[in-house]
Amino acid sequence: MLTIHGVTRSRASRIIWLCHELGLPFRQVPVIQAYRLSDPDAPGAPLNTRSASFLKLSPAGAIPVIEDGDLVLSESLACTLYLARKHGLPFGPADATEDALMLQWSFYAATAIEQDALTILFMHRAGQVQSGADQASVANASERLIRPLSVLEEQISRHGHLVGGRFTVADINVAEVVRYAQSHHALMDQFPAVRSWLADCQARPAFQKMWQERLAEPE
Repeated sequence: MLTIHGVTRSRASRIIWLCHELGLPFRQVPVIQAYRLSDPDAPGAPLNTRSASFLKLSPAGAIPVIEDGDLVLSESLACTLYLARKHGLPFGPADATEDALMLQWSFYAATAIEQDALTILFMHRAGQVQSGADQASVANASERLIRPLSVLEEQISRHGHLVGGRFTVADINVAEVVRYAQSHHALMDQFPAVRSWLADCQARPAFQKMWQERLAEPE
């Protein structure tokens, strides 16, 4: 059985969402991020990314990590793309062209969107007073996101999805990155197709199942 190492409140959420879409059973080992613990090295501390047993599996000390038979694989996008390719249609590629496009959109999200979207996630809190520095960081991140979100807007407006005119692993990978910025309504309202597509992605039963599992975990 597939094993996923990592709490759901991490990038493991991408893998778990895909597994629910596939109906793929898995075992989850809830490795928590060390930075979330006051003393990750203390005796009796929860299994975390600095635990010696986990570092044997992942010398980089980062979650998620999957084990599938003899394969040990880290990096969440590599994990989702591997599983989608292994299990095929409809979430995986039909051919080499679709495979390349799924790689393209996944890497585009990681390189052109994720860093600035995370800035918004951590610094933008609707209805809360922000420091001047945080406001400036959010404003700068939002400005940088205009171009990549415009690219997504064009693709989704024309095709409905990112690859093959259907919901695929590419939608999961990109939606889980765009989600970081979705609380910034003034930004997202500029991209109605992206906003609607993201809502449709998150309305899927597999996402909802993952999200409820995520909410059930300690913050």
